[in-house]
Amino acid sequence: MAEWRPRLAVRGDEVAFAVLGLPLGVLGGVYAVAALYGGALFSLTVLGLPFVVAALLGARRIGRLHRWLVELLLDETVPEPAPLPRPPGMFARGRAVLTDPVGWRVLLYLLLRLPVGVGGFLAAVGLPLGSLWLTGFPLWVRLLEPGARPVGWADIGAVPAGFLLLATVPAVLRLLSRANRSLARTLLGPVRSQQRVRELETARATLLAENSGRLRRLERDLHDGTQAQLVALAITLSLADDALADPGEPDLGRLRTLVDRARGQTDDTITGLRRLTRGIHPVALDGGLVEALPGLTATSPVPVTVRLDLRERPEEVIERAVYFCAAELLTNVAKHSDARSAELTATAADGRVRLTVRDDGRGGASIGAGTGLAGLAERLAAVDGMLRVDSPPGGPTVVSAELPSRL
Repeated sequence: MAEWRPRLAVRGDEVAFAVLGLPLGVLGGVYAVAALYGGALFSLTVLGLPFVVAALLGARRIGRLHRWLVELLLDETVPEPAPLPRPPGMFARGRAVLTDPVGWRVLLYLLLRLPVGVGGFLAAVGLPLGSLWLTGFPLWVRLLEPGARPVGWADIGAVPAGFLLLATVPAVLRLLSRANRSLARTLLGPVRSQQRVRELETARATLLAENSGRLRRLERDLHDGTQAQLVALAITLSLADDALADPGEPDLGRLRTLVDRARGQTDDTITGLRRLTRGIHPVALDGGLVEALPGLTATSPVPVTVRLDLRERPEEVIERAVYFCAAELLTNVAKHSDARSAELTATAADGRVRLTVRDDGRGGASIGAGTGLAGLAERLAAVDGMLRVDSPPGGPTVVSAELPSRL
């Protein structure tokens, strides 16, 4: 019985949105028809363009109201479109309004919202009333027609038909709610090109902030680490020079100790510089991903099976993004998954690069669960890539990255 409850349940917010669908749909449809008809009617006069401009500006405000209602009652957040440009001059502003796709899309939304709203009202109000009439049909007939009336097939079939009709109400309301969400996402949100520009601006800001932080860390490491090591090396060499300049017999034991210390400091400095430069451009990428990825998996504490199908070599920036993505995902497998084995698959063909890391660990990973995968998704977005995570509790975990071969 418990499994039927979600099917038979419907949220009160969805019912309220469906009931409001009739008045809002009628008002919106009338507004859209009046705007289009009035614009066509006045097009032969000087009032035509100002009328359409005013109607489109009003449509933007109506769209804001509908986005608010969709978010409030249907839990669907629709991003706000880009603000209307305001160039100098009255005619330039009028042209900007007339060429603004947001206002026209809102008018189309209002036209389509009318039949969907009417359908929602009928589902929320008409179907329950029809069910009430059918279930009480034997009683209503006898109240309307006094006198003895034999029980017929209509009386017998009306009651179950009424309950059956009532049982369809939640499914119809949920179907119409999905239609309203889809309609709002499609027509009330930003235009795809504007959304793409906004995503690229966010990705660029993230990339710039990340690079600035990396440069600050590099500067700090050079100042506090490598520079201090070089100063210590210079002091050691200066002490060795002083020992050699002694007019008496040089202390060979002390000289050997100083030389050994200088050699060790030199090795430490070289190791530190390699560690710092590894994040700028991995040397392993000189031979491309076909050489870099197997070398990367060889250092993983979890056994990794590598499957490569790299028919074309991507751009250097894409290779670097794929390499660091693979390194981050393999690190996550080793640290958090408790996996016994993993598999890395990389393909490059038809202008797309796909990287997939699969492990047999405990699962439960998600982009919003921590900063690691979220940061990785942001870095991939900066190069027009995307990250997908499929990690049910208990595993397995499959993380896929897809990027273009060329920017």
